[in-house]
Amino acid sequence: MPEPMSRRTLLRTVAGGAAAVATGAAATATPAHAAGSRVPGAVRELEEKIKSAMAAYGIPGVSYGLRYRGRDYLGGFGVTDVSAPQAVTGETAFRIASTTKPFTGTAVMRLAERGRIDLDAPVRRYLPDFRTSDEAASRRVTVRHLLNHSAGWLGDVFLDTGDGDDALARYVAAMATVPQLTAPGTVFSYNNAAFAVAGRVIEVVTGKSYEQAVRDLILGPLRLSQTAFRTSELPGVRIASGHDYDGAPGEVPLPRSINAVGGLYSTARDQLRWARYHLGDGSPLLTRRSLRAMRWRPGPGGTLFVELDGAGVSWMLRPTAEGPRVVQHGGDWPGHHSGFLFVPERDFALTVLTNAESGPLLTAELFSSDWALSRFAGLHNLPARPQVLSPAQLAPYEGRYVADQIGFGGERATLAYELAGADGRLILSYEGQNVAVLPFYRKDYALVWGPDGSDAHSRADFVRNPDGTVGWLRLGGRLYRRTPSAPTALRTTSTPPRLLPVTLPYPAVS
Repeated sequence: MPEPMSRRTLLRTVAGGAAAVATGAAATATPAHAAGSRVPGAVRELEEKIKSAMAAYGIPGVSYGLRYRGRDYLGGFGVTDVSAPQAVTGETAFRIASTTKPFTGTAVMRLAERGRIDLDAPVRRYLPDFRTSDEAASRRVTVRHLLNHSAGWLGDVFLDTGDGDDALARYVAAMATVPQLTAPGTVFSYNNAAFAVAGRVIEVVTGKSYEQAVRDLILGPLRLSQTAFRTSELPGVRIASGHDYDGAPGEVPLPRSINAVGGLYSTARDQLRWARYHLGDGSPLLTRRSLRAMRWRPGPGGTLFVELDGAGVSWMLRPTAEGPRVVQHGGDWPGHHSGFLFVPERDFALTVLTNAESGPLLTAELFSSDWALSRFAGLHNLPARPQVLSPAQLAPYEGRYVADQIGFGGERATLAYELAGADGRLILSYEGQNVAVLPFYRKDYALVWGPDGSDAHSRADFVRNPDGTVGWLRLGGRLYRRTPSAPTALRTTSTPPRLLPVTLPYPAVS
């Protein structure tokens, strides 16, 4: 969900610069298939890759679900909690964070199919008092804009408005002062707050709490019995605890006000069932036409770790060199990081859940790089050959780039990066320390490498102003406003930093 670039986001973006932290947890494996059974070599390779990453990155527990060649595979490795270890299985619940968003989108689509919501109607048809700091944008923004990340206002708003049934209503009312960055429908910028607004639309239309509406519209009909907003609703299900970079367990509560943004817990088994549903397994819920419509008409394109055609109704729509589109989402909350994707044209799906802050190192390898797509679906990312540019070509991109977040208590935090050209590429720095290298591979699009030049399996791009000048850096899906400035002197290190050297007063979600 969030950003200015949080520790989590830059760890994922600069995956090559992170070091492993030992947790002391044994990497026990509980794959769903019996030992010695005839399992495709690709599935064994996936399991070995997961176990190797757990050892290298200090991840206590990982669960996965895979749909491949008409069969389902499920497995778990490691432990739920290093201080009270239980074996992770395919039926261990992790917080899935932003992978909740497609549940919100699917709930809206169910209501749209019933004629109760028009995706292209203004939000004010359902929330007459809705407004941000920009009155014109508040009038124009539509439900579809909420769901394809083009609403245009500051997206990382994590205001905690309590645990009552009015939490979401109070959150949306408090958005009156949230700044508008771009006009609705014009620019992709990952927007957590927009999904909270969508959750409030669901509440008003159904007359129920957001959580109850999702239970009634989705979880119950699809029998997703291992998916819930509270762990107390999952009796008998093992719950994975989040772990910090040092391996210490610890949970960061997620405010009820952003449950529509990232509040669900789920298991690999339920996530695989969810994937099969969206692949079109025939379960009665949405018509096939509506399922496909969630993947049609993408909004503005850009990057969110990978290059995107844009977002559909809550799904990230990712192009491939071969043509078939990847439908994708991921989830990030302190201590819980996961990935989820499927390819309808290949009957392929993959979900991986982790319980460590170093989890993005594994999810980057499986969900941003080519490895899983090529091994299981014969697909690849759009080609990206790094280029060396002249100082004159790099100069228009140099400067200071700034973004904000609004925290649990309404406090604002600002994150500022510097970009300066060196050796034909851009160097991203924070407080004088190099944290990433950005080599361009085509106009306005760059790879994101670790400060040592290692591949972080990530991409970023630049958004231009109406006059053609560079106005924004889009990194981790968020917009950083450019303020031209003289390049600062950059300090290089022989050993790249393990963590982004910034601590925000609240966690980021993605």
